[in-house]
Amino acid sequence: MTNGVNRVLDELAKLMTDTAGAAQGVRKEAESLFRSQAEKVLGRLDLVQRDDFEAVKEMAAKALDQTIALKTRVDTLENQLQKKFSSENDQ
Repeated sequence: MTNGVNRVLDELAKLMTDTAGAAQGVRKEAESLFRSQAEKVLGRLDLVQRDDFEAVKEMAAKALDQTIALKTRVDTLENQLQKKFSSENDQ
């Protein structure tokens, strides 16, 4: 009798293992299908790639730094000119 119970348990364990393997295969197939569809949708949206975004972000930061430096220089030159004209007009 224990032999028959062991055989039933062995068959049940085999069935569970096969079912788990099939479920894992279905899960992988579903993930693959979802990933493929997501890539198609994102491809149609014409989104910016991360590398391109980072490159433009860096360029914008450099341009901002240069703009600030140039503004400071222009302000300094304007102040010098104003002082020069003020001192000439005082004479």
